[in-house]
Amino acid sequence: MSPVPAPSAPIPVIVLAGFLGSGKTTLLNHLLRACRGTRIGAIVNDFGAIEIDAMTVAGQLGDSTVSLGNGCLCCAVDVSELDGFLEKLARPAARLDVIVIEASGLAEPQELVRMVLASENERIVYGGLAEVVDAAEFDATRARHPEIDRHLGVADLVVLNKTDRVDEDGRARLRAELAALAPGAAVVESVYGRVDPELFFDPRPNEERVGQLAFEDLLDDAHHGDHGDHSGHLHAAYDSVDFTADRPLHPRRLLDFLDSRPEGLYRIKGFVDFGAADPRNRYAVHAVGRFLRFHPEPWPAAAERRSELVLIGSGVDGPALRTALAGARVTGSPGDLPDERSMWGVLRYVPGPAADERDQQDERGEREYAADDGYAEEPPEPDTDLGQ
Repeated sequence: MSPVPAPSAPIPVIVLAGFLGSGKTTLLNHLLRACRGTRIGAIVNDFGAIEIDAMTVAGQLGDSTVSLGNGCLCCAVDVSELDGFLEKLARPAARLDVIVIEASGLAEPQELVRMVLASENERIVYGGLAEVVDAAEFDATRARHPEIDRHLGVADLVVLNKTDRVDEDGRARLRAELAALAPGAAVVESVYGRVDPELFFDPRPNEERVGQLAFEDLLDDAHHGDHGDHSGHLHAAYDSVDFTADRPLHPRRLLDFLDSRPEGLYRIKGFVDFGAADPRNRYAVHAVGRFLRFHPEPWPAAAERRSELVLIGSGVDGPALRTALAGARVTGSPGDLPDERSMWGVLRYVPGPAADERDQQDERGEREYAADDGYAEEPPEPDTDLGQ
């Protein structure tokens, strides 16, 4: 399975939040150094007239940076204005793979997420809210800014940064507190903001990088040399679980799994074969935190018809996840064959014309569907409740 989505796939937009001094810019600069050919665009928002963070990041991004100064992004920009900035970065000529919004330390992350979800730009998709926390200053920050509890409550991923400044007992206490404040979110530890980029986006494969050694390779290698043990084995901070099924997955049982995702599971990516329910298309899955989208696309001529998923999180039970997904496979018995109606729940998470088609099917088949003993209720609406 290719780790990079098809060129037509929407660009994930990640919101990077955290209070002043937590290490957001350090983390973003690390992602830029470690991107290994993945093209990143950024919207950097500073509070103040001199845009220090923007200047720090712009040195690595060039003209792929949009800076907003003198105020919080959520206060100074409405949805239409944010769409303009995203339009600049998401234009095909920019050839970006991911966009990161680094918010001011005083911004309201929940409002930023709502702005991204409300965007009318079809070339982007919500990529998650990552809240960066200073391990050494967490208690003091919480005392000064009690709203951090609300921010953590809507986070999809929590990066516990600067853990080298806290002893083992302190880290255990912080992880327990964060688990209570950010239920369901994955929590990963970091030093100098060093987190594996695959937690945030799919790196571009090596074969797509041509020519001589890239400048970011030199930066990354130099950084490895500077920090010794801090630089290696970033993948140890999270769990990655692969799942493959040669038999189609039943749409309803897959949605049951997705609706009951365990705590700590942050991202799900890959392709699903729904078999007879839609033999023409495979469905790309994009799940991050509470957010879920399916993107149907025609099966490539030479592609093997099977489902391939990668699940990424922290502290998840890999065998249990595989067992649960295996239970979604179609058994082949006469009473377990999915049909078009089985897809209605999936189509609720497909943006654009497919969703309109689903609505028409709902109207045409409502009475017949309600009489079906197999599934009398309509599938739930997509979960866009961000903690209110």
